[in-house]
Amino acid sequence: MATLGDSLTLKSGTVLRNRICKASMNEALATPDGKVTPAHVSLYEAWANSGASLLITGNMMVDGKHMNEPLVVDALLDSNMDLLRKWAATGKATNTHIWPQLNHPGKQSPKMVNDAPVAPSVVPIPNEMFAPPRELSDSEIEDIIDRFAEAAARLEEAGFTGVQLHGAHGYLIGQFLSPHHNRREDKWGGSFDNRFRFVEEVYKRVRARTGDGFNVGIKINSSDFQKGGFTEEDSIEVAKRLDGLGIDLIEISGGSWENPVNRKGKAEVKKESTLKREAYFLEYAEKVKRQISTPLVVTGGFRSSEGMSEALATGALDMAGVARPFAVDPKFGQHVLQNPKHVSHVAPIRSGLKKIDAMAIMEISWYTMQIERISQGKKVQTKADGVWPALRVMYRFWKNGKAVKKVRA
Repeated sequence: MATLGDSLTLKSGTVLRNRICKASMNEALATPDGKVTPAHVSLYEAWANSGASLLITGNMMVDGKHMNEPLVVDALLDSNMDLLRKWAATGKATNTHIWPQLNHPGKQSPKMVNDAPVAPSVVPIPNEMFAPPRELSDSEIEDIIDRFAEAAARLEEAGFTGVQLHGAHGYLIGQFLSPHHNRREDKWGGSFDNRFRFVEEVYKRVRARTGDGFNVGIKINSSDFQKGGFTEEDSIEVAKRLDGLGIDLIEISGGSWENPVNRKGKAEVKKESTLKREAYFLEYAEKVKRQISTPLVVTGGFRSSEGMSEALATGALDMAGVARPFAVDPKFGQHVLQNPKHVSHVAPIRSGLKKIDAMAIMEISWYTMQIERISQGKKVQTKADGVWPALRVMYRFWKNGKAVKKVRA
């Protein structure tokens, strides 16, 4: 029966010193054209002392023309290498592993940063934030796969100990896996084998370009909670196949911009078993864990030492993935390891305006503001109620998107 303080050995031979993973959150600290900044280094210096053994970074793009949101890092910019090396080095002193999260958003690239998104098929997102996508050609698909591999090779050169492929939350890998979003009739679509081909090729080429001790993980949805889409059965089959290919770590999450279940707070979760056990995807994890040998991370909902410890004790997961608590408490990992009754300060962000509160961007942007405060050595804010914080968040998101478009014009 694992505890939070137990080490975890991955297939690569890497030993993680405990069972706490800081899951990915967009730092929004890059320049509009995707350059790493000193703020990334100072932020991860703080999180390297958080108590977590593994830190998954925010999205790094494998194509700077296709961003998932403003101020994300372009992993393939040559000018980023010096600061990437400094970023990777922040974990060395505390034996903390840092894995950049590699992503291509596909059609889930907002108009504010991209007027011409691409996708496996021409299936628009029913949200005015996103322009209708163009279908990718075969040669473009091959280029994107090579970009994932090249990015991983550069990040290994910079000193990072692994990468995580972002196959969840409605981005391009997930779009290829979903029969709703992928309606192609060539080798990249149709049957499950064909829909799986994209992520399989990404994984294989990343492995081919990196060393034996370099870790490759993935984040996948338990489901996209969409009719005719990526199902729980599909997800289990993806996990089984990646396990067979030798992947080092699988993180389970869920949702997308069309159904952002991964961003809901406790107030929006109705299922009693989920409220009691904290983790949103624990029941799914129990099913898949019985069928794979790859260590499993479950992210979404963990807020307390007790909830994380109880989930580990069930054997349904090998690591607890936690995001927002690290944005309001940069030493959250230490606190849960030291205090078996510790509970995070995370609370739903409310403006009082229903339309704004229903937008996932409100929650994301407010926590991103706290991440910036950590990078500046400032005290974080644990609460935001009322209209003014909401307006400040929305203005910031609009301004950053405008800056990205200006650079790309």
